[in-house]
Amino acid sequence: MQNANQTNNARLEIIRASEIEPREIEWLWYPFIPYGKVTLVQGDPGDGKSTFMLTIAALLTRGEPLPFMETDEPPAPVNVIYQTTEDDADDTIVPRFIKANGDRERLLFISEKESPLTFDDGRILSAIRETGAKVLILDPLSSYIGDCQINAANEVRPRFNCLIRIAKETGCAIIVINHLNKMFGTKAIYRTPGSIDIVGAVRSALLIGRSKDNEDERILVQQKANLAPTGMAIVFSVDEDGVRFIRQTEKTADELLAAMPQKSGRPNVKTDAAVRLLRELLSDG
Repeated sequence: MQNANQTNNARLEIIRASEIEPREIEWLWYPFIPYGKVTLVQGDPGDGKSTFMLTIAALLTRGEPLPFMETDEPPAPVNVIYQTTEDDADDTIVPRFIKANGDRERLLFISEKESPLTFDDGRILSAIRETGAKVLILDPLSSYIGDCQINAANEVRPRFNCLIRIAKETGCAIIVINHLNKMFGTKAIYRTPGSIDIVGAVRSALLIGRSKDNEDERILVQQKANLAPTGMAIVFSVDEDGVRFIRQTEKTADELLAAMPQKSGRPNVKTDAAVRLLRELLSDG
């Protein structure tokens, strides 16, 4: 181990601020997802994170504006790379994408048949450059961060630094999907499993949770915003027909989590459907 008295043999290079050309942040979806940076999307299992991101991917591949996004002209369609270990492409990911009317020619996958993909895998950079993809989605974090102690900041940060460098070099918006831990009753920033450096490493963190007022509705809130003012929360629904964006609302991540029921795990779809039917039948008293 190198001690404080040992020197680093790297060549010293001084860079003046006057040598750096300032540039503005470019946005995939202002103020939620910047280009050239890493964004975190979190929520409990079964709350619609993957379905939500596939809907966003479908809009991007069709060249349509993202929800509540003001734009002077329609954006150009882009290629999206989607990596997941939780659902199969043939029976879940692609069918959901088709339901969201995405352009299948623009949704891409990096084959993991020979070896699993990790944050520091050279195939990520190669794939983005080869396809010109403007968005990379990794779902979930635990499958792609690689072999490290997720509670150790000195191991987590170097893994994220690999993604940060790739995003900066390519201008690609890299989005990592993550599950919340079970530390109910704490601030939203501490519901991220593992080291706080996971949230510290990303420039934007989004959180998806269930509405306490309507079990069919979800709410997207911005948990962390480093590059722009915190965006308004977005209410949307998830059902067998896909995602429907409803409205914007004033709500913080802490307020959303405080209102959420303290349970985890995927919901019983048949039971939820039966409850909705009974409520409709009994709505007249």
